[in-house]
Amino acid sequence: MSKDIRTILERYRSDRARLMDILWDVQHLYGHIPDEVLPQLAAELNLSPLDIRETASFYHLFHDKPSGKHRIYLCNSVIAKMNGYQAVHDALERETGVRFGETDPNGMFGLFETPCIGLSDQEPAMLIDKVVFTRLRPGKIADIIAQLKQGRSPAEIANPAGLPSDDIAYVDALVESNVRTKGPVFFRGRTDFKAVLDHCLTLRPEQVIDEIIESKLRGRGGAGFTTGLKWQLCRRALSDTKYVICNADEGEPGTFKDRALLTRSPKEVFIGMAIAAHAIGCRHGIVYLRAEYFYLKDYLERQLQQLRDDGLLGRAIGVRRDFDFDIRIQMGAGAYICGDESALIESCEGKRGTPRVKPPFPVQQGYLGKPTCVNNVETFAAVSRIMEEGADWFSAMGTPDSAGTRLLSVAGDCSKPGIYEVEWGVTLNEVLAMVGAKEARAVQISGPSGECVSVEKDGERRLAYEDLSCNGAFTIFNRNRDLLDIVKDYMQFFVDESCGICVPCRAGNVDLHRKVEWVIAGKACQKDLDDMVSWGALVRKTSRCGLGATSPKPILTTLEKFPEIYQDKLVRHEGPLLPSFDLDTALGGHEKALKELEEAKK
Repeated sequence: MSKDIRTILERYRSDRARLMDILWDVQHLYGHIPDEVLPQLAAELNLSPLDIRETASFYHLFHDKPSGKHRIYLCNSVIAKMNGYQAVHDALERETGVRFGETDPNGMFGLFETPCIGLSDQEPAMLIDKVVFTRLRPGKIADIIAQLKQGRSPAEIANPAGLPSDDIAYVDALVESNVRTKGPVFFRGRTDFKAVLDHCLTLRPEQVIDEIIESKLRGRGGAGFTTGLKWQLCRRALSDTKYVICNADEGEPGTFKDRALLTRSPKEVFIGMAIAAHAIGCRHGIVYLRAEYFYLKDYLERQLQQLRDDGLLGRAIGVRRDFDFDIRIQMGAGAYICGDESALIESCEGKRGTPRVKPPFPVQQGYLGKPTCVNNVETFAAVSRIMEEGADWFSAMGTPDSAGTRLLSVAGDCSKPGIYEVEWGVTLNEVLAMVGAKEARAVQISGPSGECVSVEKDGERRLAYEDLSCNGAFTIFNRNRDLLDIVKDYMQFFVDESCGICVPCRAGNVDLHRKVEWVIAGKACQKDLDDMVSWGALVRKTSRCGLGATSPKPILTTLEKFPEIYQDKLVRHEGPLLPSFDLDTALGGHEKALKELEEAKK
């Protein structure tokens, strides 16, 4: 076994569950994951080489062949395409001499597209290795590629001052936080974390859970499950070992609020995890951080170490000498489906990010088969503030069914994109006015998996679980945008990001995407629209996980709110063009011929 591979395995104690970390270290060492190292890894991890390749092949950012000294990933989101993406795309091919999806013969550059890197407020944007570059233009591309050719690293180009990568100044040099409003819950400034945690540790776990239940906090990841109830179920699960996991894999195009929280308020998130650990009775925490946020990792590791140094993480933390709790960061590798909590757990275990069949639920059998509480970044940050200010303070905000505030990731056609904190119950029109959106026609609420609403029809609707539920993404389109092109783009995203394990999602989304293409090409008839509705309902009903349960929504919600964009494209039978292929029509002549043949025989 090579010395380098031995060092990597020893770093993770040859733990099969740490396969994702091992694969990242191998790729960082070789530039890809070569076949020749698989037998060495497999022997130590008690796996087969095919087991390892099976896991690695699932993730977009792992490569099984040389992919360039510098791997460049250009975000191809809808927002990027609204802001000069194509010119940047062409400039990258021109300056590197490489086409997208390929690596140059000298092994210097590999060009790839990726659907979302959490920077919708400053597109076009790209990743080069672990470094991000925002607000790209062709001239900026020419300068970056020229410097790479001269031997400068991506970090040196993005950070000419040489700031340490674990400093907030380094993160700020790469990315704007773009926090437009602060408070009452988030981005409040200095917090006495020791006082907050010590207060919680003086309470019995059941009292902490009761406080969270009384606050009416619901999970901010999208499903809106009652946070306190989840903790209660996890606490009641019988096991000596339990886990708390923070879902920091915000891969929904248009969502970037967790990026801002992890940049400006990471300790609120980590203390929220410690509070949850005390409540459910656990010692181990994991932050599952999407690979597109690799540039945050060193900074977050430093924040964790500061909490350990202050006695707020590690052994005997806070005022409880008998309470141990620590957190490690688990990097993802580019898979939207890992936003699903069970797929995320599979990934944490070093497997493909395939959603599990429920039940059992993670609070019963989660990470390594143990009861596991999974909440997202915003939820844990809210927990810290609730335990600081009290349940009544939090529940007094918002609506009866939607307590508190929530963060919006605002992007698209507005003058002030960024992060906004709003109380639940705010109207669509009020948000549009706040962010400087003029001539807005449509708003995509909660990203592609959410709801496309009409400003004209829905302007007075309220953001709340009982009306317009919102996971944070708030993407605005004005009257100059072709909504059908946007629908097609979103459906392609779901085609690409399906894990492929169940037929309705794997095949159904392909068929739905094809139908949208027919509409755009002017080849669809009314039956195609009817098929989209019925097929979409079937995909939603029969898919294994949340991706398939929501993937048809770009079509279904625009059909409801903007039927004219489909109707205006339909082919009429009396016209010169044929409608798209219809099986019943195609077989009609055959059936008629059979009947005539039978009659002739008589």
